[in-house]
Formats: sequence, structure tokens, C-alpha cells
Amino acid sequence: MSGLERVYKRVDSFRPEIIEMQRELTSRPALGLENGGSGEHDKADYVKEQLSFLKPDSLYEIHAPDERAANGYRPNLVAIWKGRQEEKAVWVLSHLDIVPPGDLSLWTGDPYEIRVEADKIIGRGVEDNQHGIVSSYFAVKGIVDLKQAFARKVGLVLVADEETGSRYGLGYLLKENRDLFKEDDLIIVPDGGNEEGTMIEIAEKSMLWLKFTITGAQCHASTPEKGKNSLFGVARLILELDELKERFDLKNPIFEPQESTFEPTKIEANVPNINTIPGRDVFYLDCRILPDYKVDEIVEEATAISERLAKELDLRIKVEVIHRRDGASPTPADSPVVTALARAINRVTGLTASPMGIGGGTVAAFFREAGLPAAVWSTISPTAHQPNEYCLITDIITDAKIMATVFLSG
Repeated sequence: MSGLERVYKRVDSFRPEIIEMQRELTSRPALGLENGGSGEHDKADYVKEQLSFLKPDSLYEIHAPDERAANGYRPNLVAIWKGRQEEKAVWVLSHLDIVPPGDLSLWTGDPYEIRVEADKIIGRGVEDNQHGIVSSYFAVKGIVDLKQAFARKVGLVLVADEETGSRYGLGYLLKENRDLFKEDDLIIVPDGGNEEGTMIEIAEKSMLWLKFTITGAQCHASTPEKGKNSLFGVARLILELDELKERFDLKNPIFEPQESTFEPTKIEANVPNINTIPGRDVFYLDCRILPDYKVDEIVEEATAISERLAKELDLRIKVEVIHRRDGASPTPADSPVVTALARAINRVTGLTASPMGIGGGTVAAFFREAGLPAAVWSTISPTAHQPNEYCLITDIITDAKIMATVFLSG
């Protein structure tokens, strides 16, 4: 039996421990301040204790100052094991924080007490992002238990604040501890993927949220000539903004969908009664933009469309950017981290993985903005942020084997 096969067999034996770790992690809600919590401290303390059992060569906390949080900081953990190549490293970055459970009536049990149903573990956070925490932990444990040598230095990083902006998590680490990571390191973020485990995310679209405020003149619905109907302006503007799809129509096959998207979403309440013509309306546009375009181009075009319509309808239209994240340069499809992951996935599952792009945002964007190629990958159940969130035990085991393969292969 080869060294890898012995590790795989060892990882297969961890099912009871995987369940127990998920139980302990879930029972320690790690909510950011914006989500009604006080930080990630209890969860970080538990994880740090568990990491100490694996005898890392280095284990420490990086505190991001946050006066609102318990103890005045947000905890970030770093654990490092030496490898044969000390000048190179492979990092796995997971996040400690979770989102709130939402409407408790939609849950079949307490969100913070796991339920195990055959291959499923159900509870808040079990997939997002405890799946990544647990799979990377047991990948290391399988190797350490058998006293095998890592090919490269291996680091597990567990950050705070991913769900609410990463200012106190990876954003802080890259600002204050940038030298921790090197350009030729392999950086894996197990916080996205597909159910087959064959999607390696290497690129993200730019994200832009626009707010449109349409102002006219309110009046009685029986005398429309005395007012200026802002709701009519909203309807017309939504249709006019469809021009964005024609103006910015490039396609990129690594993304799904392949094109930029421009979707009207939220509309705020206007008048409370039926027989009043509204004089003010507000709606929002969610834009996911291919890296081929600059975000400023979209803002300029949306503003020009609005100004043209405002003149035609004799309304005032204000366009505001309320959220913006410009897409970083993609991780090259042939980068070492992508090829190492693809080889490991094929070695463990026999499947062929493909580099892809997404319309959403992940914490890997911070690495890419810093010039550090990173790949987002895991074998994921699409239940993050949902009631009765769950992950599959077999997926955690498979992912642990794939990570262990990367750790041993370099």
C-alpha cells in the first residue's frame, strides 16, 4: 500500500470524529457584529485547541482590532507544519464566521445543534464554512498520524469576518501580514464549487449595485395631469436599462452565465394607498460584470440612460453606487494551484476538473487583488445561507483526501 493510500484509509476512519467536530463547531455560533454577534472567539478557541493536537510547528493568533467585538478584537488563526520545501507553501484558508439562521420556523430543529441523517450533517455553518475547516483539518491529521512528510510547508488559516466584508479577516492579514504569503505559494479557498467537486473557481465578475431615485410630483390618481408619476418613470427606466445588455454583450466561456448580467431587484415602498400617484420611487440594479469591462463604463452608461429618460419624462433621476467590487485579474487557468488541484481531484475521484468563473464574490478576490493566485474549490452542497443547511460526510472525506494529495505532492 502506497503512502497516499495509507493516508486515504486513515481519512476514511475519521467519520465519527468529523461528526463530533461539526457538532462542536456548530454549537459555537460565530457571528459578526453586523449579524448580531460579538465575534468568533469561542469558535476560534476551540479550533486552536484542536489544531494544537496536531503538533504544528507554529500556531498563533492574529488579532484584528475591533472595539465593538468581545475583548476588542477579531481572532484569526494560523497553523503551520514544515515540509521538505521550506521556501514554498500550500495554504488552505477557511472562515470562522457564519450567517444568522434567519426564520427559525423554517428549520426542522435547533440551527446550532447538528442533526445527522444518513450522510447528511444539518446545522447552521456546517457547509459554510465548516466543511472547509473540517476537511483541511483531517487532511493534515491523516498525514500527521502516519508521520509522513509534507512536500511543502503546509498552512491552515482560519479568518474572521468573511460574511461581513473581511475587513477584520483576510483583508487585515493582507494589510498587516502580507509577507505571510508568497506569489509561488499554492492557495486554496474551500468556500465554493459544485456538487461533483469538479469546479475550480479562478475568476469573479465585478460586482456593482446601483440605486435609482426617481422624483416627480405626487397627486391624486383621479387628476394625473397635476402630478408626475415616478412609478411610470421606474417602469420605463427598467426597460431602458436593458440597453446595458446590448452595449456590454461580450461572452466569456469560463463563466456561467457567460455574459455580464444587469438585473433590477429591490424596489422600495412608495405611497401606502391605491388612489395616490407617487412622486418618489426607488429601485436597485444588480450588475455582475465580466472582467473585460471597467465598472466605470457601466456607471457612465446607466447614468446617461437615466439622464436621457429624465429629460423625456420631465422627472429627476439620481443614480448612486451603493456597492462596488471591481473584479481582480483571474488566476491563470494553468497556474500551479489549479493544476495541482486538478491532478489531486483526478487521483482521488477519477473526475476531470475545470477552471471556471462565477458571478458571485469570494474572499479569494482579496488574494488576487494582492497579486496572489488563488483557487476556490470544494465538493459542496448548495445549501449555504439556507434553512436546514447541510453538508455530506462523504464530501468532507473526499475533500480531505484531495487536500492530503496536494499536501504530499507539492
